[in-house]
Amino acid sequence: MKSYDVIIVGAGPAGIFSALELYKQNPSLKIAMFEKGNDIDKRVCPVAEYQRECANCKSCSITSGFGGAGAFSDGKLTLTTEFGGRLGEYIGEEKLAEMIGYVDGIYLEYGATEKVFGVDAEKEVEQIKRHAAAAELMLIPANIRHLGTEKCYQILLDMRKWLNSKVDINTNCPIETIIVENGEYKGVRTKGGEEYTSKKVIVAPGRDGADWFREQAALLNIPSEVNPVDIGVRVEVPAEVMNHITDVVYESKFIFYSRQFDDRVRTFCMNPNGAVVVENVEGLMIVNGHSYQDKKTNNTNFALLVSKNFTEPFKEPLKYGKYIANLANMLGGGVIVQRLGDLQDGRRSTEGRIARGLVTPTLKDATPGDLSLVLPHRYVVSLLEMLEALDKVAPGVNSRHTLLYGVEVKFYSNRVQLDNELRTNIEGMWAIGDGAGITRGLAQASVAGVVAARSVLDSLK
Repeated sequence: MKSYDVIIVGAGPAGIFSALELYKQNPSLKIAMFEKGNDIDKRVCPVAEYQRECANCKSCSITSGFGGAGAFSDGKLTLTTEFGGRLGEYIGEEKLAEMIGYVDGIYLEYGATEKVFGVDAEKEVEQIKRHAAAAELMLIPANIRHLGTEKCYQILLDMRKWLNSKVDINTNCPIETIIVENGEYKGVRTKGGEEYTSKKVIVAPGRDGADWFREQAALLNIPSEVNPVDIGVRVEVPAEVMNHITDVVYESKFIFYSRQFDDRVRTFCMNPNGAVVVENVEGLMIVNGHSYQDKKTNNTNFALLVSKNFTEPFKEPLKYGKYIANLANMLGGGVIVQRLGDLQDGRRSTEGRIARGLVTPTLKDATPGDLSLVLPHRYVVSLLEMLEALDKVAPGVNSRHTLLYGVEVKFYSNRVQLDNELRTNIEGMWAIGDGAGITRGLAQASVAGVVAARSVLDSLK
């Protein structure tokens, strides 16, 4: 049985930055990382070039493996405290802003682009905000450093190379159980039955590990609360429709409350000149978007998500989101694509109607269909109202030729109870990452890794 000072479960951005900080501050520590997916240089995704069909890999190379979901994301560093997670509720907004600057500096050291969208564009941002307000939309501006999918991958690959001789990295090695005795952490057990012990553990599940961590938290009696579940579609329009916004702020975060149901609807993950892609999450085909630095398409895509809280007696929004995704897969054999005009007219899209449209889909492996057979009525109404409002800020968004892909689901519905250093109620155990329900992107996930690492270092003194 091997013993370490610190074990890190999960090798996404949160886990990686934990390892970087631990070694930087104390190179003598024995550190091990465990990751259920492939190593980063073995992560090969058949949809990376936009055109090929999903291979239904046992371990999806987009969502799991060293680098986490961030490795094949469009690589946006959100340099603001206002969105990208809820970390400010734990460490404070001022500290979060400072820490975002710190991790941003590390990304720059590893080759991140110098350009930051939103800087020195106050007048343009204010103009967009005014137009948004007139349309009952709220714009949350942010400075964004866009790495691009290929650059983000290279940065994480270089981090992997740097850690290679400093940390024991175990890929294709899922952890089955966190071993706890009398409220104190002792070690971990892999699915293969091997046990490893350490003084401390940082559990850093990504979105693909959210379900596993929810089960572990329940078994270990770690208090948690239910986050809203976000379900919606990915919208694809000609890039020219959004250029006047994306050229200024890149990631335009618009928030809208539907008139009929008062549901919160938001834009998420804007990809100028990007491509729509498929993600395999535990066998479910859900939609996402990428944006590359060197490979450009003629379209821009973004997510449109409806947030819903559930009350008594139902407390499992993760299951609800998976049910909706499964229904889409059942009806469409995977991801469904529909022209907005067809959805408005109450009919399914066909290959012929898609071909006659003005927007050429970047995701070829999507089945023309009818999203109204998948999404509940209140979701459809809220999404249509949001598109009408967006059209006042970006004319052309509400065109009948606009493409809607479904479904997009964000699986971060379980948030464990943590203190201001991200410790759980289990002695010797910290929890971070998107799967812990407190972060939703590269920047805050990376910050969480540093916060947990520093707390671990203090506890080891």
